[in-house]
Amino acid sequence: MTSPMADESTPARPPVADRFPVTTEHHGRTRTDEYDWLRAKGTPDVTAYLEAENAWTAARTDHLAGLRDAIFAEIKARTKETDLSVPTRNRGWWYYGRSFEGREYGASCRVRVTDEADWTAPVPDEDAGPDRPALPGEEVLLDHDALAEGHDFYSVGGVTVSPDGTRLAFAIDTVGRERFVLQVKDLTTGELLPDRIEDVLGGGVWSPDGQDLYYCTVDESWRRDKVWRHRVGSSDPDELVFHETDERFWVGIGRSRTQRLLAIASASKNTSEHRYLDCADPEAEWVVFHPREEGLLYGLEHAVIAGEDLFLVQHNHAGPDFEIGSCPIAPTPPSEWTPLIPHAEGVRLEDVAAYAGHLVVHQRSGALTQLRIIELGDDGPVDDYLVEFPQEVYTVNGGGGAEFDQPTVRVGYTSLTVPASVYDYDVRSRELTLLKMQPVREHDPAAYEEHRLWATADDGVRVPISLVCRRGARGPEGAERPVPFLLYGYGAYEISSDPGFSVSRLSLLDRGAGVAIAHVRGGGELGRRWYDDGRLMNKRHTFSDFAACARYLVETGWTTHDRLVGEGGSAGGLLIGVAANEAPALFGGLVAEVPFVDALTSMLDASLPLTVTEYDEWGNPQGDADAYDYIAGYAPYENVGPQAYPPILATTSVNDTRVLYVEPAKWVARLRATAPDGRPEVLLKTEMSAGHGGVSGRYRAWRDRAFTLAWMLDRMGLADD
Repeated sequence: MTSPMADESTPARPPVADRFPVTTEHHGRTRTDEYDWLRAKGTPDVTAYLEAENAWTAARTDHLAGLRDAIFAEIKARTKETDLSVPTRNRGWWYYGRSFEGREYGASCRVRVTDEADWTAPVPDEDAGPDRPALPGEEVLLDHDALAEGHDFYSVGGVTVSPDGTRLAFAIDTVGRERFVLQVKDLTTGELLPDRIEDVLGGGVWSPDGQDLYYCTVDESWRRDKVWRHRVGSSDPDELVFHETDERFWVGIGRSRTQRLLAIASASKNTSEHRYLDCADPEAEWVVFHPREEGLLYGLEHAVIAGEDLFLVQHNHAGPDFEIGSCPIAPTPPSEWTPLIPHAEGVRLEDVAAYAGHLVVHQRSGALTQLRIIELGDDGPVDDYLVEFPQEVYTVNGGGGAEFDQPTVRVGYTSLTVPASVYDYDVRSRELTLLKMQPVREHDPAAYEEHRLWATADDGVRVPISLVCRRGARGPEGAERPVPFLLYGYGAYEISSDPGFSVSRLSLLDRGAGVAIAHVRGGGELGRRWYDDGRLMNKRHTFSDFAACARYLVETGWTTHDRLVGEGGSAGGLLIGVAANEAPALFGGLVAEVPFVDALTSMLDASLPLTVTEYDEWGNPQGDADAYDYIAGYAPYENVGPQAYPPILATTSVNDTRVLYVEPAKWVARLRATAPDGRPEVLLKTEMSAGHGGVSGRYRAWRDRAFTLAWMLDRMGLADD
């Protein structure tokens, strides 16, 4: 690797990566990769190249140091640093999290419930410091700052208390690989138990009697494929409960809110299978509810309706937007799933949570989330309605809480202008009570406007856009005064980019920029069909939708192409990479975060994390020539050319296990090699001790976001405002 520099601290030219061509052939097609050597993580040459790119990025953005400091200070000033979450009730305790000024991570705490009949969350002292309890009788379960001490990275995979409240299972990752160490704390003594389980994916799940911990591990390609049972306090080998051998499938385990059942889900993108254990019967064995059928997706929820124990089955047997049926607690075929909420085209049923007196249904319609309540009487359902909210564009979720008998629904609500808010909805009185709105200093939601717009894609499909800017940003009524804009997109895995509030976003808005979210196909905003129409051999719809949204914002006078910045991360980084190749003139800058830009190489390597389980998302180029050609036709790394590119900021982390750092590293190297000047405005920023989610710790995360926002503002022409 060569990197011409004026001196060690100030690079004079962009780094130039050496070329070591590797040629491969698939389906009679030959491809050459000059930069595959960059995947040799930790070798001196690779480390030197990444550090040289970091030095180049630092030099090219040095003029933004003051702006970065200002944005960080703004985020910090707007945020209530000493704060806590709204307490949530769970089996005799109120649980909450605390944060403290000057500390990165905070603490997990609880206090006892003093009145079993009172479901009103206690009001804590939100200004209490680390040396003073926020509520009388506070018990600190975990001090996360203490656990993070001495580590450059710290992440919690799960924190769960045993059903009797005496033990705490928690999982932490201090590397960024998303592989956790699962430990157990005795809450009666405060001591850690000898139980320590390495390389767990996520956290643990307690058995109803609190004696066993269930957890998941991965295979050699890091696919979550095994479920284990660990007897707490035992030195015996853990029991392998289930092993999923189909490489397209991954597994997970959970416990029902009724505390009666454990369930293991095994699923691919298209198909699922569930098995359950009835813990009320000490002689019971694991039972398959319904064997997998290709294309059949279903989920299970234990409910008690009209005095009868039932399974609620959320499934796509009746249609792509799902139906909710019911059946006995027994293996049951789809023909016997009695419709409770029939399939309705355009109303995507995403989840159902069962409580003693009501059901909470998460659904979406018209690209908006909705919260649906079904009240239960002695003989079954007695009412079915939506909880209404006033904003034009918003996100609502609810149903959180572990108590089966609770008469309230904990509701989360936010919009592009309204900070994250927590409500309790009392099903008995139908009263919605605001418990807390995220405190944001000197923020007035009325100072901003938010809209739902619709762009028209190349094939005539209407694509929703969520938009926010300062009120009157385009000047007096009727005047067209374009302003700079950030356009964000994702579009994969049926994940919806629902509109929500962001403190850091205010640093863009208050400098005169607008922000828009393109709800492109491949996401789930408009139901399962929206997802299916943006994956596999329809994947190009994701990219053309994003371009259509960019053109729409310009054609309708919101912005101009030279002041429009595109942003996306992970699969959304693929979207940005395609935009860079195919629609560079639409953007004045592009931000690609942990970007999936070398899709063909990754999907050809079945040994990599996620590859085989992703075949149903992208296709299998190893086994299917058509899939190979289709992916090769859009994969950003494959299609880098000599054309002009807008300035690009790519970010990655060396310990990322979902999208390996080598993808953006190779992409940037090839971008440099295709222009005589090495494309000095293409930047690569690599975190040397982080994972897919970037740096850990809130202050470090704020500084990281300030770096990106300052670069965006520079591209928008607002760096000096």
